[in-house]
Amino acid sequence: MPGLLSAMEGFCVIGIVIATGYVAARMRIGGPTAQMVLNRFSFFVSSPCLMFAILSKEKIFEIFHSSIVVAFFSALLVGVVFLILNRLFFHMKAADATIGALNSLYLNSNNIGLPIATYILGNPALVAPILVMQQAVFTPIGLTVLDVTTKGKVSAKEILKQPLHQPLLIGSLLGIVVSAISAKVGYFVVPDCIYDPIDMIGNSAVPMILMAFGMSLHGTKPLQDKSNIPAVFTVAALKNIVMPIIAFLLSYFVMGFRGATLYACVVLAALPTGQNVYNYAARYNVGLSFARDGILFSTLSSPIFIAIIAVLLG
Repeated sequence: MPGLLSAMEGFCVIGIVIATGYVAARMRIGGPTAQMVLNRFSFFVSSPCLMFAILSKEKIFEIFHSSIVVAFFSALLVGVVFLILNRLFFHMKAADATIGALNSLYLNSNNIGLPIATYILGNPALVAPILVMQQAVFTPIGLTVLDVTTKGKVSAKEILKQPLHQPLLIGSLLGIVVSAISAKVGYFVVPDCIYDPIDMIGNSAVPMILMAFGMSLHGTKPLQDKSNIPAVFTVAALKNIVMPIIAFLLSYFVMGFRGATLYACVVLAALPTGQNVYNYAARYNVGLSFARDGILFSTLSSPIFIAIIAVLLG
């Protein structure tokens, strides 16, 4: 399976970038604030540019492919399951539980999803609906909850203003608008002299997020917070096992997908948790070790389950 081997090479590339961040922190390159700077720059600048660059050149009908229904409900159900389990067993506070829910449902659709969609599924545009869903729905909701719980107050005005505080959402929506206008007029409306620097800045988002994640590993040990161990493994199981099963059931029995579309929905559901979740945890300074451990174990186990799905459905 050359496609599967290429995807595993993609995981290797990601691991090397994370390791680079770890080594940089160990050698104290960038000083003690390097991780914070990378997180903030990615959150406010690079990632919005990346979303705009990807979605603005994507066909509008591909962005809103019907597979978004499967991606939305499989993620939603997994997030709800975690919140129920938290209420019954883990008893985390609202902010930490929000990080847990995001850890369970948030797909690494950029730095892992794109190569997997390219090498295994043969169509990188398949991740576009996931990008839209996460940035337009789950991210604003999750960050709104984090905003409210960390500030200790509930304000309808703040909730309504929340989308204006989300650079990722703004970048995504602007990209969708440009895609729609370009489809209407028949050509890409953004001049190269404007698009190229945006694309260049966007290309820095993934390595910065990965290196910041690697830096966070220095000086800490996985599962150092023993109280989070059951929740961490629950998150990894929900993300890499339960979510693909739900995606298969929805795709096959509800949407009637078969063949390549069915395969794509299940493979993409098995993607590991996105490093963005750690970025959000760092932004609000909540659940940092929980987010880091959930992402780490989800990323380590994801290739195994993607390989199993490739054997069963590919």
